[in-house]
Amino acid sequence: MITSLKPGEVFVFGSNLAGRHGGGAARQAHADFGAEYGIGEGLTGQCYAFPTLGHRLEQLPWRTLQTARDNLYSACRQHQDKTFLLTKVGCGIAGYPESDMAALFADPPPNFDSAGGMEWRLKPSGLTRSL
Repeated sequence: MITSLKPGEVFVFGSNLAGRHGGGAARQAHADFGAEYGIGEGLTGQCYAFPTLGHRLEQLPWRTLQTARDNLYSACRQHQDKTFLLTKVGCGIAGYPESDMAALFADPPPNFDSAGGMEWRLKPSGLTRSL
């Protein structure tokens, strides 16, 4: 679990498109790292809101998650001076299996790290399960 951030680190948390950061890592993002209510996707405070739920807290379609992943990777490439720390997005309220979320984040940019809670870790060729 991430409890503090160094300068240049970005807390990537699972959000809903309405930007209501009421539980789990989203609540922590708001309380500890400056995520603003009403921002459901993108950079906010020292965070990146990654949407896994819609405006009415419904599970987002897989294609929408892929687009959100592409947007996140684009932000990583635009801010190469920052390290994006991925939390366990999509595996709580959104209900996606962890293996599916791991597959979603294949081929990450070099400044993207899963040290924030997933059971898998990034490698240059993508993601692998940690033992």
